[in-house]
Amino acid sequence: MSASATSTSADPTPAVLARLADLAPDQLPAYLYDLPALRRHAAAVRAALPERVELYYAAKANPEPALLTALRDLVDGYEVSSGGELAHVRAAAPGAALAFGGPGKTPAELAAALRAGVHRWHLESVQELRQLAALTAAAPGATVDVLLRVNPPLATGLPDSAALAMGGRPTPFGLDPRATEECLRLLARPEAARLRLRGLHAHLASGLAPAEHLAIAEQVLDWSAALAARHRLELTEVNLGGGMAVDYTAPAARFDWAALGTGLRHLLARHPGLRLRIEPGRALTAYCGWYATEVLDVRRSHGEQFAVLRGGTHHLRTPATRGHSQPFDVLPVPAWPHPWPRPTATAAPITLAGQLCTPKDVLAHHATAPGLRAGDRVVFQLAGAYAWNISHHEFLLHPRPTFHVLDE
Repeated sequence: MSASATSTSADPTPAVLARLADLAPDQLPAYLYDLPALRRHAAAVRAALPERVELYYAAKANPEPALLTALRDLVDGYEVSSGGELAHVRAAAPGAALAFGGPGKTPAELAAALRAGVHRWHLESVQELRQLAALTAAAPGATVDVLLRVNPPLATGLPDSAALAMGGRPTPFGLDPRATEECLRLLARPEAARLRLRGLHAHLASGLAPAEHLAIAEQVLDWSAALAARHRLELTEVNLGGGMAVDYTAPAARFDWAALGTGLRHLLARHPGLRLRIEPGRALTAYCGWYATEVLDVRRSHGEQFAVLRGGTHHLRTPATRGHSQPFDVLPVPAWPHPWPRPTATAAPITLAGQLCTPKDVLAHHATAPGLRAGDRVVFQLAGAYAWNISHHEFLLHPRPTFHVLDE
């Protein structure tokens, strides 16, 4: 049976259900990734985008090597945000184009990225530009292609729906307009001769619908064109970042990539010769992953019901960080091996909690799952991004989940 908030289009695929049926209780919790489902989705995204829009995968969303490899022929490259991610992605997808970003690059990471020959650098500060210029001047090598990550002013501001704001307001990300001007002056000096400005990067927010993305993109492109005209520059690239919305309250919903592609096509018509780049993460891989576990107990406290699960937010931190309930399906398990009565939920709402010694260890609040019993299995949807890799694994030292990559 499915929880009331879920939809069959986000339910576990047949391959996931078949593998889950073979797992013993001590193999739970488990992450299950369906690679054919990922490839189909990524291919549809790629097909919706205009020719002059490059598609990069933001590896921070889920750096599982099998997912990176599955995307290899469907994306133009990968965005990495640390030296560790750079080495990891380079090993999983040798020869792939890499864009190196992140707000706090260390000198060691800058040097490693130079040795790795990344395709594009996203520079976020005057200090970072100076450091890279000094490194390139001191070592032999080819010209380094850079984009300045900017935080331009937005006439309309960010929409209220933005889940995270990285620009359009004071943030530690990107260059203030004044700092952007200073970077352009520095790039014209001899000491920066090995740095070649390709364009601008402006990832300003996450959790946006297509119309919101396009409204921000229009302002970014107009601001970029004015900056280029003022400095007599030829900007050939603008990176709009990612942040395409994934709706955890309506898991059947999908971001309208066709609408985004149509809108970007219209914007490109106003800027001939310009190439755009987008870097989705969550919106590519969220739908191909599930987190499966079992109910350890069902109990009542002061008139409310709670199901205590194996695992919790130390495995799947997303609902705690975003303040939402993770959508889920319930898979009934008929057998009950004990002689005492089986703890069972009534029709009242029930909160699904984990094993941690904190009231914040909740995966779903006041959900509808009548008849949920100890021993039943619960499969959380949309667990293919920002799930295991952002969770606090070592708290209480519970066992780690098992991982299962399903391919044809």
